[in-house]
Amino acid sequence: MTMNFARLNRHILMPQRSLRRAFDEAALNDIEKAITDTEKTHGGEIRIALEASLEPGELFSDVSPRQRALQVFSQLGVWDTELNNGVLIYVLWADRDVEIVADRGFNGRVSAQEWSDVCQRMEQLFSRSSPSAAVLAGIQAAGALISRHFPGGDRNELPDRPVLL
Repeated sequence: MTMNFARLNRHILMPQRSLRRAFDEAALNDIEKAITDTEKTHGGEIRIALEASLEPGELFSDVSPRQRALQVFSQLGVWDTELNNGVLIYVLWADRDVEIVADRGFNGRVSAQEWSDVCQRMEQLFSRSSPSAAVLAGIQAAGALISRHFPGGDRNELPDRPVLL
């Protein structure tokens, strides 16, 4: 195994305040409102987790953004919905990487490629627009996928506020 020193440096040199600058209080409020609004149109649950960087131990263990997203999915209890229809949109800011983890209620309904397309679109928008605009676009796109399979609103089972890790 070879260490990716560029990635290591990116993460070590990525201060938490960089994430706070990219996603200030107004952006977090906008993201929360977008989740609340889109969840009125479908029966799924969307959580947003934003993480500045990985810890050095995770980097030395070569934890991928996908592996970290799966950990966060579990930590935040996104799986804990009645219809197993929770969706985590995880952003690892140091890598500008987006991962979507969808609960088992989406198996056979939404393809991995459809979720991947949302991630790629968000990653492209990070370089062309504001970070919050990219996340808002991701919420809208995920909401559209969710509404095809879980139409109509339901009770809110998970917090709508984005989590800064």
